[in-house]
Amino acid sequence: MTRNRPATDVLTERSSRVVSLAKLHRASVRRTERRFLAEGFNSVDAALTTGRARQLLVREDDAARHDDLVDRALAAGIDVHRLDRRAAAKLAETSTTPGVFAVCELLTVPLAEVLAAGPRLLVIAVEPREPGNLGTLTRCADAMGADAVILLGDSVDPHNGKSVRASAGSVFHVPIVRDADVAGGLAAVAATGIDTLATTMTGELSLDEADSVLERPHAWLFGNEAHGLPDDVLAQAAHRVRIPLRGRAESLNLAAASAVCLYASARVQNS
Repeated sequence: MTRNRPATDVLTERSSRVVSLAKLHRASVRRTERRFLAEGFNSVDAALTTGRARQLLVREDDAARHDDLVDRALAAGIDVHRLDRRAAAKLAETSTTPGVFAVCELLTVPLAEVLAAGPRLLVIAVEPREPGNLGTLTRCADAMGADAVILLGDSVDPHNGKSVRASAGSVFHVPIVRDADVAGGLAAVAATGIDTLATTMTGELSLDEADSVLERPHAWLFGNEAHGLPDDVLAQAAHRVRIPLRGRAESLNLAAASAVCLYASARVQNS
């Protein structure tokens, strides 16, 4: 670490600060305290870049490796704390921790705020339950220029450690909405004139022939891995779109389907 840096004590696993932060692994504590832990270089880098980080914690053995992150945090007036190995392991949710963490405020925003910005491409996940899939979906949405990711119904917490890591920093780049009211959320989106597109094997519209639909503001609807989209959501969608499969695979999983659909939207809207 560079010289003339303010000295900090090395926190142990029994430190009150470490004990308190480790509780953020639980969704109920994150919700109450309105903060979460981001672990790993990509997540911490994105948290610093977007001004979301409130504290930085780095394992003492990895301080030199993360010197740039520490310098940026200190330059921004963010407190930096060193951890011993056991303290870092207590905060980690991975078997081999990268040794750097950021404490951040919760990221979710109201649906009305997203809709007021005049979005052209939205991703709506209805009751997603698997945190890794949600993180991958968020990363894909970010990569393809989506204006927001909207989680409706009983969804996994987007601040879940696995979800944050799977997003590779994208959770800090794209607005995320969480709304328990599926019907109300879909009605609010439709009221703005945004078409909802549901992916289904038996859709009446092929993705290959959907360019005229994709030119308009629209929202892709994705269900969870186990059950897909509910029948009532499928029925209310403006269009039901099928992805043509040319090989012998019977279907695509959520991550693959979302990547194909969002790429098609980005191609049309940016051509």
